[in-house]
Amino acid sequence: MYKLIPYVCPKWAKQLHYIPKYRIQLANPETPIHRWSLPGVPSKFKVFIKRDDMTGSTLSGNKVRKLEFLMADAVVRECGHVITGGSVQSNHCRATAVAARQLQIQPHFLIRTDAQDPSEIGSNGNLLLDRLCGAHIYAIPKKSPYETEMKPRMEKLAKKLKEETGEESYLMPVGGSSSVGLFGYITVFEELISQGLFNQFDDIVFACGSGGTAAGLSISNHLTGSHVKCHAITVCDDKVYFTDHINKTLCDIRLDTVHCQDVLDIVEGHKGRGYGLSTQDELEFIMKVSRETGIMLDPVYAGKAAMGLVKELNNNPDRFKGERILFLHTGGIFGMFDGSLDSIVKEETRNLVHMWPHMDSSLE
Repeated sequence: MYKLIPYVCPKWAKQLHYIPKYRIQLANPETPIHRWSLPGVPSKFKVFIKRDDMTGSTLSGNKVRKLEFLMADAVVRECGHVITGGSVQSNHCRATAVAARQLQIQPHFLIRTDAQDPSEIGSNGNLLLDRLCGAHIYAIPKKSPYETEMKPRMEKLAKKLKEETGEESYLMPVGGSSSVGLFGYITVFEELISQGLFNQFDDIVFACGSGGTAAGLSISNHLTGSHVKCHAITVCDDKVYFTDHINKTLCDIRLDTVHCQDVLDIVEGHKGRGYGLSTQDELEFIMKVSRETGIMLDPVYAGKAAMGLVKELNNNPDRFKGERILFLHTGGIFGMFDGSLDSIVKEETRNLVHMWPHMDSSLE
């Protein structure tokens, strides 16, 4: 049984308005950092990778870092249900489903989709784990904004569950990006410091989908003296959206005099066809990186961010503070099993599959 652990906030973050009292250790911390021979990087740059895809198995990726604080908050509040949402292949929902069940809490997900019937909701990729965990899935229109469409539904569902079960629900924003979830990546930044961040790297780069990871890392960097430069490569929405999100977070934690543009470089232009949609070039890049480096990049987040990093290093090298780049791998391995990579994998590896029906026959 997981235990509530009193949270000890780093000294440099004690000025923040809200500091959680507890966390629950769900992640395997101290994920390694190593050199990464990322294809296409100009020779003058050295790229390293922080393996937050190794925070666990079913609980792998950056979302579990936030869930350590969010689920602790749910447990403290004695909630019997957790309600959150995202896309069909949401890494956040998958990690929440696993964590909730391990804590004896019922998960409920509002999923943005074009599906018109329950039979159209699949069971591949992240959805397989959602369904294995017995999560309740509510299909809502794909273009539903969080504040005006998803959040009111979450509140309505919480009221219904209270009436039916007498139990409270914990409402969690998309991606777990809140002033509570923020501390997941304040903790990671503390870990990065212990791994030599300030002495060994000039820039840190990561995918940005809901803004929580970007907020945690950039605010931590600011509070510790801005020794590195933070770059968030957007995979959805736009700069205005993420600027507003970071500024709201800064206000929530009473850093009102600090603004997003002071702490974070938001990098646009690399979301391709859009969130959760892949171009042929992106899929070929993922295949190339896998084959040449053994690092698996999901097509929704890390794949787009890594490809964006390569393009920026080639086309806009001056936006980086130095030549020692740390790429934060945010996980998403189960998103690789949604079928989007099937055709290119078969095509690229067709000559690597050999038939050998009998011991004494020649290889075909």
